[in-house]
Amino acid sequence: MRVTEAVTPPPPSPLPFDQDAPPREKTTPGDVRDGAAVALVVAVAGVLLGVLWAWLAPKVQYVSNGEAVFLRNSENEARIGADGTFLLLAAAFGLLSAVAVFLWRRRGGVPLVIGLGVGSVFAALVGWRLGLWLGPSSDLPAAAAKAGKGVPFDAPLQLLAHGALLAWPLVALAAHLALTAVFTTPPPAWPSEPGPDA
Repeated sequence: MRVTEAVTPPPPSPLPFDQDAPPREKTTPGDVRDGAAVALVVAVAGVLLGVLWAWLAPKVQYVSNGEAVFLRNSENEARIGADGTFLLLAAAFGLLSAVAVFLWRRRGGVPLVIGLGVGSVFAALVGWRLGLWLGPSSDLPAAAAKAGKGVPFDAPLQLLAHGALLAWPLVALAAHLALTAVFTTPPPAWPSEPGPDA
């Protein structure tokens, strides 16, 4: 009876793509600085959103009878119009910021996208709070007393649908992703694993 020794197979050789694959791009301090710059510039652009919102949003008017304050027109849809104005402006700014960032740094990168997202969130918050501050006074008794009995006066600006604050960051990130996917050259393909006949 013949006895054969168990032969341990040699360890598999490394696959070709382990050796010949193009090196992955590393995040550099310059990329982080670019991302921070994008976040800062986009956040500051929220000032323009606030100014335009306070200027373009439809006005709701109140009237006082000397004792209480009432809506001048209870069927007025200006409150919804203020939300819609903010939403459309924020979406437009999101698209513009995405295009500007893409044209500035076409190669993209994680820090750039993070900077765009963070800056867009802060821009929406800045635009919201600044618009409220630039709009009519929120002190209704003082505004009613100043206007006088039976004289209409503008109600304070309000954003009832707080979900509109997400319009800028969502549109910015989606648009930047789409621009990167369409206009950026894809990375070289990984070499395929050789077949058994190779």
